[in-house]
Amino acid sequence: MPPNAPENSSMPLTDTACKTAKPREDGKPLRLSDEKGMYLEVMPNGSKYWRLKYRFNDKEKRLALGVYPETTLKEARQKRDDARRRLANGEDPSEQRKLE
Repeated sequence: MPPNAPENSSMPLTDTACKTAKPREDGKPLRLSDEKGMYLEVMPNGSKYWRLKYRFNDKEKRLALGVYPETTLKEARQKRDDARRRLANGEDPSEQRKLE
């Protein structure tokens, strides 16, 4: 996905897209979607964060998965999959994170 692709693009992210992603000019965070609720959030200062958007007990939540590039795309996807397994078992991944 090119760095200027729309935020709601349905293609999974690539390493190149993550590396070349630039902040929005309007000063708002840019969200580049991957799959299954995961996205890369590019902040106005250029920092990049992996996030997972999910629902638990009818509430929309977000979980921090790591900072890019310290947490790679592959590692972020593994963390996303772990969190989704917890959800499937009726556990809130953010509560589990607090216990760690």
